[in-house]
Amino acid sequence: MLRLAWLLAELAARLWAGLRGLPRRAALALGGSAGDIPADPRRLWIVFAIALPVALAASVVLPRITLVMSASIEAWAVREAPGPIHRGDYVRFSLSHPVAGPLPVSVTKHALCLPGDRLTRIETPSATLIGAFDGHYFCNGTLLGVSLPVGPHGMRLQHMQWSGIIPAGMFYVGSHHPRGFDSRYIGLIPESRLMRMERLL
Repeated sequence: MLRLAWLLAELAARLWAGLRGLPRRAALALGGSAGDIPADPRRLWIVFAIALPVALAASVVLPRITLVMSASIEAWAVREAPGPIHRGDYVRFSLSHPVAGPLPVSVTKHALCLPGDRLTRIETPSATLIGAFDGHYFCNGTLLGVSLPVGPHGMRLQHMQWSGIIPAGMFYVGSHHPRGFDSRYIGLIPESRLMRMERLL
């Protein structure tokens, strides 16, 4: 125990010494004078030459990167990749719904069923709520997902009632996560609201 306390005290002393010397090292790095070392303005210009291009590149690149906060999508970060939307592509859009909160949020999903595809809905008695029904959604015969009658905090969910041939310019978006919030509840999304994305992480 005594040895651990000694190690912690030694670590704290080193940290304090490093922090005390930080202003002097920062001044020297930026070309200022420190103690008996005269100022050297050339260092400041070197810092500018390195930092400004990096800051400019970050200001251009970072706004185009979107962090994916939903567990229903396997990507952690995506970026804009304009172009035609194909099956399985990541797409981003703005969602306004009580489940998402009082303000619109940006969400990322997959384009799962495309214009010209047949979207089929089959209703069955709910397995989780007596008296309710679940919607099973199929794209060209392949199961996309099943709706739930109740969402977070006990909120009742209404699922999409439409089925048929998906019209031009409309997409079924979602994921295969059983609790994903997607076209099962918000319906088809027009292409004009979608931005094609590609995975970074």
